[in-house]
Amino acid sequence: MQDRIVSTNSTKPLKVYIGFDPRESVTWHVLAHSILARSSGPVEICPISLANLKGIFTRPRSPEQSTDFAYARFLTPWLAGSDVSIFMDSDMLCLTDIWELHEWAKANPYMDVLVRKHDYQSSVTTKFLGQKQTNYPCKNWSSLMVFNGHRSAVRRLTPQYVGTASGMELHQFKWSDAVGDLPIEFNHLVGEFPPNSGAKIVHYTLGSPCFRQYQGCEFSNEWFEELSRMTHCDDPILEWTQCLPTSTPLTKSKTTT
Repeated sequence: MQDRIVSTNSTKPLKVYIGFDPRESVTWHVLAHSILARSSGPVEICPISLANLKGIFTRPRSPEQSTDFAYARFLTPWLAGSDVSIFMDSDMLCLTDIWELHEWAKANPYMDVLVRKHDYQSSVTTKFLGQKQTNYPCKNWSSLMVFNGHRSAVRRLTPQYVGTASGMELHQFKWSDAVGDLPIEFNHLVGEFPPNSGAKIVHYTLGSPCFRQYQGCEFSNEWFEELSRMTHCDDPILEWTQCLPTSTPLTKSKTTT
């Protein structure tokens, strides 16, 4: 599977939902750009934002949540429908074709959801914005989830259920009958695992390079390069003026009498 060349003739977009937190909104846009830049097929990228879920998801934010979308992420298949859908934390960078994850889901149709089954204890006690780091079973499994939306267990993830289930019930996948495993390169935890130059999806779980404390972390150069490409604009006026003598004004200034 890892060596397969992704080929899709589908005109139906792959639905990718990215968690949105206004405290680090730049990470959402950089991740979305990295997905678009490398996708071999159409994608539909949507935010999981509490501001857009008013009237649908009313669960109050608890103090232990490190992001706004800690629970709302599990609404992904309810929002997406019965096809394959993907949830991603915003503090990630996609260095591969996102349709590879679609291929994994199609190859495992009897799995409710596919995740990277990390088994580790965090090496730090605090992470970005001074958030307390906690350790628990299945930690970071839910940071990237590939749902087979046709599965009955996945259809349990309604706003009512997600709004009332305990955090551990959701994040430890007690709602699921079958959880599949993805290769480690699809959710490489920067700063927690040894460097991995072959990572396909990079996860800045301790803090994205947008925060000064993490600007020198592994894959920070790649993140800033993606940020630069995202904000780039081919400005024809700028290109034209570079050919002009320095004394040539762009426009004639108005004179007054």
